Amino acid sequence: MLFSDIFVRLSNEYAMSALGGMEMKRLVLASMCFALAACGGGEEPAAIESAPAEAVVQPEDPRTAFVHLFEWSWPAIAAECENVLGPAGYAAVQVSPPQEHHVGPQWYVRYQPVSYELVSRSGNREEFIDMIGRCKTVGIDIYVDAVINHMTGVRPEGVGTAGTVYGEYDYPPNFVYDDFNHCGRHEGNDIANYNDKWEMQNCELVNLADLKTDSEKVRNILAGYLNELLELGVAGFRIDAAKHMPVEDVEAIMAMVGPEYYVFQEVLTGDSSVVSREAYAEIGPLTEFQYESRVAEAFRHGHGDQLAGLGEAGGMLPSDDAVVFVDNHDSQRGDHVLTYKDGDLYTLANVFMLAHPYGYPKVMSSFAFEERDSSPPENDPAAAGECGNGWVCEHRDPAILAMVGFRNATHGKALTNWSLDGAAISFGREGAGHVAMNTGDEPAQLQVSTGLADGEYCNVLAADCATPVSVSAGSFSIELAPKSAVALLAD
Repeated sequence: MLFSDIFVRLSNEYAMSALGGMEMKRLVLASMCFALAACGGGEEPAAIESAPAEAVVQPEDPRTAFVHLFEWSWPAIAAECENVLGPAGYAAVQVSPPQEHHVGPQWYVRYQPVSYELVSRSGNREEFIDMIGRCKTVGIDIYVDAVINHMTGVRPEGVGTAGTVYGEYDYPPNFVYDDFNHCGRHEGNDIANYNDKWEMQNCELVNLADLKTDSEKVRNILAGYLNELLELGVAGFRIDAAKHMPVEDVEAIMAMVGPEYYVFQEVLTGDSSVVSREAYAEIGPLTEFQYESRVAEAFRHGHGDQLAGLGEAGGMLPSDDAVVFVDNHDSQRGDHVLTYKDGDLYTLANVFMLAHPYGYPKVMSSFAFEERDSSPPENDPAAAGECGNGWVCEHRDPAILAMVGFRNATHGKALTNWSLDGAAISFGREGAGHVAMNTGDEPAQLQVSTGLADGEYCNVLAADCATPVSVSAGSFSIELAPKSAVALLAD
């Protein structure tokens, strides 16, 4: 299979198919030592140099949203934590997979591990450790995108970013032929039927060498890698392609990791008859892909009713089990979600996500692309203002930054005063704040019932508060321009 086809297949699968207050659902497990070295066989693990301990910022408000700085370098992420994310009140950064990967220009090579040495396109081990420490100092956690289902695409020979030479089912010093599944159902061992659970979990996901995750040896090596990351100061993980591993295998691996961390899993399915989302949710929260589709339908096609049933009552995961997003690094390369290319409509969808209490929201931060397989820029984003250099930096948008603060300040407050009037959507957060937005193409004159105490309120989405919004008898009147919003926050 051509590697340019790999993520066409994955995106097609997308098309087919949290936070409890601020107390993130964590696995709290008995602390365990490595059974094996992090990246090798039975050698004694070397001493691990963790990020230096420094005074950590303790924010006044809880931090309730995180950002995916997709393909950013470790030095650039460290600077972003200090200059933007910490002051704005973000909780964490999801970083690209840090392990050694196949050498290539495409973004998806980051998801083709060669070894667990911390040398990648984003930087080396020392830079990774420095980033963790600098981010932690300003109150920002690091979540690693952990690729443990597979290794690279199957090829006769290749080389990794740390210089490791590998071959077909041969990844020194970790894995040999017998450490992989060879399902034998189809030529090339690829998954052909995604509705067949056994095949989906034992055959190869688009030619990627499928690890035998029921093997004690494989489990020990994978758990060793994750434990090393925790020792370095990483706070959590996104488990890539989790549904392609039997839930028992994921559970067994994560039970060897600890003692404490946040974990969420990529389970790309809305069909619980193929895999049980509830079973994976026993391990930790899941990526709720129904969310991005419903938000796109509501904002792109004016079907605001799609938003009224967000949550468990509408067939989605319970809020504590859901990581939500408007788009992610995979789905933004399809056409069924909103992306930065949708301009103001995309920003408005993020305003909604950050104002609404459902799930643990993840803000996407992209690089600009024209082709599905486009490579990330060679230069880092600019340190302030517009990122430039081919980076989009959605997370720096003033409206999105303001709404991160809004979400933190309204944490724990129930959804109230829901109203849907044509293209206008309005809702409150139990007297702590209120948002109204116009998703349409024409101005909207609104009379908004808020539940807020009477008084003058700053619109946190405005550049300044020179023109406050007056609430009288719990309501305010306003004309909203097309694709705009107002967000009022009580003191």
